[in-house]
Amino acid sequence: MHIVPATWVDREDLAALRRALWPDAGDGDIARMLHEPARFAAFIAREPNCGAIGFAEASLRHDYVNGCDTSPVGFLEGLYVVPYFRRRGVAASLVRAVEQWTLAQGARELASDALIDNFDGQRMHVALGFQEVERVVSFHKRLG
Repeated sequence: MHIVPATWVDREDLAALRRALWPDAGDGDIARMLHEPARFAAFIAREPNCGAIGFAEASLRHDYVNGCDTSPVGFLEGLYVVPYFRRRGVAASLVRAVEQWTLAQGARELASDALIDNFDGQRMHVALGFQEVERVVSFHKRLG
């Protein structure tokens, strides 16, 4: 398995992996992400005989990020590994690529989040070295 930064050549593989993680999300973010490599990064995990088996996306956030003391902060926006390849170090390798990109952008902290009922995602974050810093309940009110 090897990890490569995503490029225009990878956009179809990246789109398919993103749809597996976010079925309702469109592919419009891919072009923006690939056009701004100092602000966004995407990495693809590839297995020689199987093709793309996972991806990670990250951004550089300059606004406040929960639990962080510095700015900018690298933020792991998404991480997905094809189920057959899970628990084989693919996610850890993808996160290491994100960590290296984050450091190269001048940031010294990496943050992420998981939905409150996504227990698998929470356990994965802890296994990858993240520490839970707080829980937030979001509210919404329609106006007009």
